[in-house]
Amino acid sequence: MAMPHFEHHQPTSLEEALDILTRHGAEAKLMGGGTDLVMKMRAGALEPRHVVSLGRVAGLNRISYRDDDGLVIGGSTRISEVAAHPEVRRHYPALAHACSVMATPQIRNMGTVAGNLANAAPSADTAAPLLAYRASVVLVERGGRRQVKLTDFFKGPGLTDLEPGEILEAIRVPAPPNRCGSAYQRLSERSQVDIAAVGVAGFVALDLAGAIIGARLALSAVAPTPVRCPEAEALLEGQLPTPELLRRASVACVRASRPIDDLRASANYRRSMVQVLSLRVLEQCLALAKGESTPRV
Repeated sequence: MAMPHFEHHQPTSLEEALDILTRHGAEAKLMGGGTDLVMKMRAGALEPRHVVSLGRVAGLNRISYRDDDGLVIGGSTRISEVAAHPEVRRHYPALAHACSVMATPQIRNMGTVAGNLANAAPSADTAAPLLAYRASVVLVERGGRRQVKLTDFFKGPGLTDLEPGEILEAIRVPAPPNRCGSAYQRLSERSQVDIAAVGVAGFVALDLAGAIIGARLALSAVAPTPVRCPEAEALLEGQLPTPELLRRASVACVRASRPIDDLRASANYRRSMVQVLSLRVLEQCLALAKGESTPRV
């Protein structure tokens, strides 16, 4: 299908981008890498009269890390840049791995992490690791900024807390503690090229005695939005990790899921794989927290 006619805007500052959004309202759509927006426009699902590219906005293409402030990923930062960044690989291996295996090299080189979140697909690969890391998003409009926890950002398939006239300026991720490990695993029918049928991310922190003092698990592609697993997390925290404890936590992850049957997998298969991947992720997180293996990135 032919692309609809539209005016392409390339602002160089956040203020200019916000002015364009305010001026054109519902007729304008933001574009990060364009990997989702262009496909929807070609399919006729979206017909914006104005497309506002964020690629040239100063300050949005950045990755920074400080031990006292954590990780900041700018709104136009490419997925491949996050995957390759040494501080991300060192401190946030689950996110680095997710960014390195999702989609194709072409999409990773064009698409943005912010766009992956703002698209709000239940299968978004970056969402589960960022949920496990307790990430927040910074949303900016002409009247100011607000920071929203990622757990509150997703409202439904394709729906977020992003208001008209707002731009996702940055993703903020707290600095990890010592003695922690994180991991992400996904399954798709043919390879990483396919959209994930199941995705599981985990984070585990240990005290000096080896007890779990922090545990977070998140799922993608098995519910209307990417979700955390609070029951599993509560089972793990304060406990010494044992094979039986990890098995019980992986079963609890299944109860956090609400999968459906679709072309990629059946609901029953997804439930089974949530348990399998959750156990594998927890084992990998523990190994990393104990210094027994290197991050899989």
